[in-house]
Amino acid sequence: MAKASEIKNGNILRFNGDLVTVEEFIHRTPGNLRAFYQARMRNVKTGKLVEYRFRTDEEVEICRVETNDYQYLYDDADFFVVMDNRTYEQFNIPKFLFGDAARFLKEGMNVIIAFESEEPIMAQAPHSVELEITYTEPAVKGDTSTNATKLATVETGVEIRVPLFINQGDKVKVDTATGSYIERVKN
Repeated sequence: MAKASEIKNGNILRFNGDLVTVEEFIHRTPGNLRAFYQARMRNVKTGKLVEYRFRTDEEVEICRVETNDYQYLYDDADFFVVMDNRTYEQFNIPKFLFGDAARFLKEGMNVIIAFESEEPIMAQAPHSVELEITYTEPAVKGDTSTNATKLATVETGVEIRVPLFINQGDKVKVDTATGSYIERVKN
């Protein structure tokens, strides 16, 4: 156990039974009252924002979190199987930890996973991925206007909007957070 005065921004705490990450931590001394720490924290699993005032001598549990690079191997029902790049040990990571970016994962891709005492608590896909277009309608000549787009299916099975000049077989860079087209990849 540590004192509240030892908390820093970015720490992960066990707070009311849940894991939270500290986003903002400010020391306050209002007038003739006792000093306290104002904390804004985000629940790791749900993303819900929590605000709390810690007394300066209040005890808190700062969790030890290990973050490493892993290689995504394959999809297994509600889990993704990943492998540690150093020890070749495999882990089952719940899909919900990746959020919407899980749709764009393909085998062999590197991902970042955070563990707190053998339990995966956070997972992060790359910010952008290069995927091949497996199906899209051909563009009709003369059917253009400013920023015209069409639907295209990428190799992971997800449909995204791409400019009209993109054809089947082209590789495109996709933003995993928003699912939007970034650019065509040159061969």
